[in-house]
Amino acid sequence: MTIPSAIAGGFIGTLVLTTIIRAASELGWTRMDLALLLGTTVTVNRRKAKAIGYVFQFLLGIGFAVAYGEFFEIIGRSSWQLGALLGALHALFVATVLVNVLLPVVHPRIGTPETAANEIALIEPPGFLMLNYGRNTFLITLVAHIAYGAIVGLTIRGI
Repeated sequence: MTIPSAIAGGFIGTLVLTTIIRAASELGWTRMDLALLLGTTVTVNRRKAKAIGYVFQFLLGIGFAVAYGEFFEIIGRSSWQLGALLGALHALFVATVLVNVLLPVVHPRIGTPETAANEIALIEPPGFLMLNYGRNTFLITLVAHIAYGAIVGLTIRGI
């Protein structure tokens, strides 16, 4: 793996993933706003949160691409199919463990079952498979992550 190819794949993959999720939101297929979800970890200002969230999203996308690249190097091969499979596993992890177990621990503005009546959460919790954001949300997340993984798997060279 070369780091530049992982960075390029991560950037392009995240661009496609972000576009899929944003388009699905604009079309009314999901209420998920990933940039807002990420950005509100550091600010209550929704406009700033979106901008910060997009920066976080691209940094995470590049970081995950490097991790995918390390995995490809360990197993000795890379392909778009293997990347797509990793993307599907990534989406499953995100929609189950990450948003339900890890995110509420570190996100100060996300609602939880323990949120008191006198507290106002800025962000609705995604719920299992992110169903609180719409019935199509997990499917959209899955497709977006499969596309991301396929692009990263295709882009990473040198194995």
